[in-house]
Amino acid sequence: MQMRILGATGERLSALGFGCMGLVGWYGKRDDDESRATLLAAMDAGVTHFDTAASYQVGENERFVGSVIRGRRERVFLATKCGISRGADGSLAVDNHPATITASCDASLERLGIERIDLFYLHRIDTRVPIEESVGALSRLVAAGKIRYAGLSECSVQTLRKACAVHPIAAVQSEYSLWTRDPERGILAACRELGVALVAYSPLGRGFLAGNFRSLADLPAEDARRSMPRFQDANAAHNVAIVDSVRELAKRKGSTPAQLAIAWVLAQGENILTIPGMKTRKHLTDNLGALAVSLTRVELDELRAIVERTPVHGERYPPVMQQALDH
Repeated sequence: MQMRILGATGERLSALGFGCMGLVGWYGKRDDDESRATLLAAMDAGVTHFDTAASYQVGENERFVGSVIRGRRERVFLATKCGISRGADGSLAVDNHPATITASCDASLERLGIERIDLFYLHRIDTRVPIEESVGALSRLVAAGKIRYAGLSECSVQTLRKACAVHPIAAVQSEYSLWTRDPERGILAACRELGVALVAYSPLGRGFLAGNFRSLADLPAEDARRSMPRFQDANAAHNVAIVDSVRELAKRKGSTPAQLAIAWVLAQGENILTIPGMKTRKHLTDNLGALAVSLTRVELDELRAIVERTPVHGERYPPVMQQALDH
């Protein structure tokens, strides 16, 4: 397992982490036995960094992950997040008030069945609350021994700078992949300057870049990706050309599209860790193979050029979630 340092913390984590969001819902069909086996296999393979959130399946994801790691806590660096709640109508509420952050931490600790969270993120930035107040609450949780490190997710450069002035920020979590380059607009450089890790989620474009599906027809009726603009019929028909180009280069390279996509993200900087989502041992094995893929400068440029030739169509999220990003 390749290891990387988490920002300025000195923590050595597996370069390939494990995004737990889809383990018990949202993507594809639920299979708890296979999800449990996949988590355990990841630990056995040397994966140390596991990422969940209070909002994933309304806390059920944390309970599931907590049940699997029980008795193996010393082998796991566990990250979770607070600050998002979802209504029955699909509405999204972002709340970073200090009292909410503190209560959310206590609730996550109980669901996970642990005494301290390794990395606790603000899942989204609440523009109604000064970031200094929200990070102050995270700092008090560190002092109380309830969390080890503080993080932000999908924040702007301005927000990160203000946060770092209050308390050290260990990591910024952002979507980053061959077809989602938003961190390159400033946050990636700011992280390097400030000694903050970038934790890249969805490096496989929610499975699309890996070739796991090509259209909505390939997804179950309840799959959350059906609501995402990039996978709507007209956009998917355009975006699949990107996937085909990645597949062609992967074939020449002797790797899979998933391995190529993950290797590209990891090659963008030593301060980057990635947390692809995995629900099966088959996908785990495939993703682990990315660590053996070394890309030349020519290959890196060729991959970047693919999306420059065929710009991606569609926003990352439905409007209600897109608006929650801290631009």
